[in-house]
Amino acid sequence: MQSNKIVTKYKEMFQALEEYDKTHELPFQRKRIDITLAVATIRKLREISKKTGKPVSRIIEESIV
Repeated sequence: MQSNKIVTKYKEMFQALEEYDKTHELPFQRKRIDITLAVATIRKLREISKKTGKPVSRIIEESIV
């Protein structure tokens, strides 16, 4: 029953590996994409980035998740 304890303890990691087997992408993997935003939106994001010290991409991710 040692393996059962391991599976329970690392459940999230095993789920991530299952997802990788299906999609060939890890759920915590990051990808670069191109998006088009209004100039005013970009300006606001840069201001928030300067205030918080976070990269713009992290700000966007946190607002969605």
